[in-house]
Amino acid sequence: MAIDIKNLNHNQLNELINKAQVRQGELRKEKVAKLREKVHALIKAEGYTFEDIFGGARAKRRSTGTVAPKYRNPANPEQTWSGRGKRPRWFNDALKAGKKEKDLAI
Repeated sequence: MAIDIKNLNHNQLNELINKAQVRQGELRKEKVAKLREKVHALIKAEGYTFEDIFGGARAKRRSTGTVAPKYRNPANPEQTWSGRGKRPRWFNDALKAGKKEKDLAI
């Protein structure tokens, strides 16, 4: 099917382009669906499930739970620090005052 695009005006050409892009998307979806069916059939023929081959639907993330504190402020025992992240102000002040890390350890 040959279309003489030289005889099309601007609007007709845009309409043709839009229709072609829509059709291209439909063809891609059809191809993906056929490929998906082939993959599932192959997996089933080998005696496996999709989850056996590719794992669960979503990857499990490592939990970032709370960490037990390693250091305590001697001036205010409610203030603690796990040793991770930026040092708290009270920790830096204690070090400047001559304390050592092991002095602040719990």
